[in-house]
Amino acid sequence: MNRTLRWYAVSAVVLLADQITKVAAAEGLEFGRPVTVVADYLYFTLAHNPGAAFSILADAGGWQRWFFVTLGAVVAAAISFWILRMPREWVWQPLALALVLGGALGNVVDRLIYGYVIDFVQVYLPFLPWRLFNPWPAFNVADAAISVGAVMLVVDVFRGGEVPERREDRP
Repeated sequence: MNRTLRWYAVSAVVLLADQITKVAAAEGLEFGRPVTVVADYLYFTLAHNPGAAFSILADAGGWQRWFFVTLGAVVAAAISFWILRMPREWVWQPLALALVLGGALGNVVDRLIYGYVIDFVQVYLPFLPWRLFNPWPAFNVADAAISVGAVMLVVDVFRGGEVPERREDRP
């Protein structure tokens, strides 16, 4: 498989997993009613988020749907171009970007089809000394992929990033 295509395949797997789990959640869960997965820590709770992360702009009146669809499409196009321009031997950065791309597309698909993003994973962290974001806002596979990819990019910055080999270093 072409080295660039494998990153798009990763994005496609994230998109597919995201959509399958969202359909399963929408069909198998009752809106707003938690189902215990791990008592006191993890629940499946169906939620609809017309806003962005942490429900930002959720009550904006509807214009935010098209704003976030447009933003997601622009980000997806930029990431796709970025992946195309990366050296073939790189792994960490294109994998991180592929996760973000798949997640961004998953949430764009939701906004186009439903007008909101389907969230269903609810995490509680009762051992934390503060109650800010406890419970954590509901999320989905797309959100998790975006978060993991973003953390990978931050880690990459701190470790110095992937640098293409110099010609004289190649055998």
